[in-house]
Order: sequence, then structure tokens, then C-alpha cells
Amino acid sequence: MSIETKLAELGITLPEAPAPAANYVPFVISGNMLFVSGQISALKGKLGADLAVEAGAEAARGCGLALLAQANAALGSLDRVKRVVKLGGFVNSTPEFTDQPEVINGCSNLMVEVFGDRGRHARAAVSAPALPRGVAVEIEAIFEIE
Repeated sequence: MSIETKLAELGITLPEAPAPAANYVPFVISGNMLFVSGQISALKGKLGADLAVEAGAEAARGCGLALLAQANAALGSLDRVKRVVKLGGFVNSTPEFTDQPEVINGCSNLMVEVFGDRGRHARAAVSAPALPRGVAVEIEAIFEIE
């Protein structure tokens, strides 16, 4: 089954690939690897202060959709994704907040939904005292491609 068919089956419509917000490119292809720059959530706020884990996970899912949109723009088709290699997740949170993994699961779960076993990946889920534009979550990705 093509990834496009899988997305339709899941009821997922990819957003437009966001334009870079500063002096960087949204993605780089090097050899058989696609590096996608960090994608930020639409949700603003701080986990552990004004946002719950569930809201953070939904924000991370939104980052995942933006990562897939960037990958699709880079490759012309998500069928070229051989494997999701790694996600790097950053959570805008209080010093006491320790559920970063549960927040970034919003993106990780999406990758497995879309790609199956090819979506299982290495990952970092870390706290940050602030993120660009005050967003709750930022996630970057590395994909192996065909």
C-alpha cells in the first residue's frame, strides 16, 4: 500500500510544508539520508505550567505532520522513505516537568501509524526552558530514503 493511500485510510491530510522562519533550509538530502529541520507546534505555552501532557502530545503530532509535509516536499512522494531513523524532540517545560517522552510520543506514534515498522526510530526527548516563538514543542527528523 502506498503511503498516500495509508494517509487517506487514516484520515490524515498533510499540511503545506512550512516555510523556514529564519536563515536555514527546511531540509537537506545527503546521500540516502533526508534531514528535516525542526518543525514547531502551533500550540504555544509551557508543559508543567499552563499545558497538560495530552495537549503537548497533540502538539507533537502536529510537528510530525509538518515533518511529513517537508519530507513529501523534498522527495515528491513519501513512498521514498525507507525508514524513520531518528527524531529529536524538544519540549518547552518547567524544570520540574519530567514527561517529555510522553509528549514526543505524539510524533513517534504518528510515524509508526503511517510507516508501520519502518516508522520505529531512535529518539531524543528533552526539556528546554524556552523554544522559538514561545511554542510548546519542536521536533526534527532524519529519514533514510530510496
